[in-house]
Amino acid sequence: MPDRIAEHYERHAHAFDAARSRDLVEQAWLDRFLLAVPKSGHILDLGCGAGEPIARYLIDRDRHLTGVDVSERMITLARTRFGRHRWICGDIRAVEVEGPFHGVIAWDSLFHLRPEEQAEMIAKAAEWLEPGGALLFNTGSARDVTIGCQFGDELYHASLAPAEYRALFAEHGMIEVAFAPDDHATGGRTIWLVRRQQ
Repeated sequence: MPDRIAEHYERHAHAFDAARSRDLVEQAWLDRFLLAVPKSGHILDLGCGAGEPIARYLIDRDRHLTGVDVSERMITLARTRFGRHRWICGDIRAVEVEGPFHGVIAWDSLFHLRPEEQAEMIAKAAEWLEPGGALLFNTGSARDVTIGCQFGDELYHASLAPAEYRALFAEHGMIEVAFAPDDHATGGRTIWLVRRQQ
C-alpha cells in the first residue's frame, strides 16, 4: 500500500494542490522551526508537494529550498512557482541530496511510509542536518497503521510510538525541542520539533 502513494499523488496532483489549504495552520510551528535556520539558510523539504503554502512561507522568509516529491506533476508546479530554488522528483527514501542543511521539514509525508522506513528517514535527516539544525515533522500519536481515503482512493498512514521516535533521536544525536500530540491548532496532527546536537 505505501508503494501506491506515488501513483496517488501523481494522479491527483492538481486536485490536491487546489484543495490544499493556504491558511497555513502550520505557521506557529514553522516560525519555531525557523529559529534554528539562519537567514539565507538551506532547508530540505521532504514531500514538498507543489510548494504551497509551506515552501512559499519559508522562501518568503529568505531561506533557500531543496524540495523533494515523488510526483512529477507536483514538482513541475513547484518549479513553475519558485524557479530559483531546487526541486527534485524522487522518492524521499532513496533520494541523494547534497547537504548539510540548516533545517529538514517533512510535513504530512513521513506518515505515508512504513514504520521501519520512518526510522530510516529519521537517521538520514540527522545525517543531512548541520549541528544545531532543526527537523520538523508530524506523525500519528501512537504506533498504528491506518488506511484513510482521499479523492476516492485508499491512502496509507503509519506511525511509530512516541517512545520509539525518542529512542531514534537519542541514537542519532538529536534533542527533542517540542512535542504536541493531537495538536488541535493543526487539525489534530502530532508534531515533533527536534534539533541535532551541536
